[in-house]
Amino acid sequence: MWKNISVSRVLNVLTTVLSGPQALAFIPAISLAAFWIGGERALVIVALSLPVLVAIILTAADTAKSHADRSEANGLKSIGSFASEIEGFYQTARNIREESACLIVALDNFDEFIDLHGNAAANHMAEQFCARVLSAIRAQDIATQLDPHKIAIGLRPSKHLDLEACIQMSGRIQSAIEEPLTLNGSGIYVSCSIGFSLLTSLRDGGFEIWIDAASSALEEAQRNGPSTIRAYSNETRRRSRIRANLRKEFDAALDSGEIRPWFQPQVSTDTGRVTGFEALARWEHPQKGVLGPNIFLPFAEQAELMERFGQAMRYHAFTAMQKWDRAGVIVPRIGINFSSDELRDPTLIDRLKWELDQNDLTPDRLAVEVLETVFSRRQDDVITRNVTSMSKLGCCIDLDDFGTGHASIASIKRFDVSRIKIDRSFVTKADKDASQQQMVSAILTMAERLNLETLAEGVETPGEHALMAQLGCDHVQGFGIGKPMPFEKTLDWIAAHQNKVNGVPKIGRQTGS
Repeated sequence: MWKNISVSRVLNVLTTVLSGPQALAFIPAISLAAFWIGGERALVIVALSLPVLVAIILTAADTAKSHADRSEANGLKSIGSFASEIEGFYQTARNIREESACLIVALDNFDEFIDLHGNAAANHMAEQFCARVLSAIRAQDIATQLDPHKIAIGLRPSKHLDLEACIQMSGRIQSAIEEPLTLNGSGIYVSCSIGFSLLTSLRDGGFEIWIDAASSALEEAQRNGPSTIRAYSNETRRRSRIRANLRKEFDAALDSGEIRPWFQPQVSTDTGRVTGFEALARWEHPQKGVLGPNIFLPFAEQAELMERFGQAMRYHAFTAMQKWDRAGVIVPRIGINFSSDELRDPTLIDRLKWELDQNDLTPDRLAVEVLETVFSRRQDDVITRNVTSMSKLGCCIDLDDFGTGHASIASIKRFDVSRIKIDRSFVTKADKDASQQQMVSAILTMAERLNLETLAEGVETPGEHALMAQLGCDHVQGFGIGKPMPFEKTLDWIAAHQNKVNGVPKIGRQTGS
């Protein structure tokens, strides 16, 4: 949030300077300096570029001012005005020893709302969000819109303000926002998370630290959400410091190669041969040991490092494919998970083409693993375009954790899915549970009619492996086949597995209609 405020203030200063009489002396001075240093050529470059630069700055300032004017008209402060007033709240409360608070309110799952309902509906919801927040706060308090789904609130200093009062106000805001929203004649339910910081909860620092404290409280609320309220405290400060350190460690671990994929084999139920590996993220931490993605990926998401993380995973996975090829072992395909953040990147396809080309790999050797929940999104969003583009490029599209989300047959065909991965919850103990077996059989029948490959996840016992083969599942993966392993162990595992396969008879499949 403080970054938004800083940008607004810088634009205001630049606008004042460039549109005032100071510019009359400023521009000739730059031109003279350019001529003195670089001669006529430098003077021409400055003469041509300076007006363009000034125009860009003034246009940005006008846009910001226009947005600010609209915000003021809606009852919200511009970010610049909010910064000035909350700084005044901070100074006043410190001087007269009264309490004040900063709150930040954020709608939960706003990106998913856009994907499901579209931008027009999201804009309507953002307008209602602002109106409902303003209806719930006191007339003497102030608010500004940080993002379409996020609003900051400053509570004017008062001797009656305390923790309980802030919790009560947060509850009123939540109740107002969580009233059903009418959209195309239907009621849509939304929720919000709130983080706040009482001024007295801070040890020291200026009003910027105060706002950052409210942001930290909001982050904690969102991690425990949805529809959660959190107050900033000493414990919040301690956890924030730990998270900040982990984010720095994560960033450094990507550079050093501590975070890299481990590889879990996938084998054919027909031949027993290796048909691919799935790249699963592991952090080989020097003090904490090997950490799974459930430990460190939340920090990557909060630090907006998922795209960089994805690039690092692909780099290591594609390098492994090259090494397997050079070693003369056959690994037809590598499966890589793509996060929603990566799939929202409009430059993903161009980058992926470059990465495959750099590693001399054809697109059909990449299995793009996408969670089933992604396939329920709108047709016209960036995620949909990226997934369909990867399919057209020749990549295999794997529908991950099938059976746990809301993918329809229409969306499976629209995304040109190549293979469905049956979730482990259906596979576990299927050889001993008739109802589980019926579910798996139904999924496999559907896949066969749609001409889709199938892979069963979480296969842990010989009985489960045998059942999947008999029911007609094409591939299996799980601890019963092989645990995730670093690249250095894969060549030995492949050799040992091949020796075992050569001495074992093929498991027959069921035949029938």
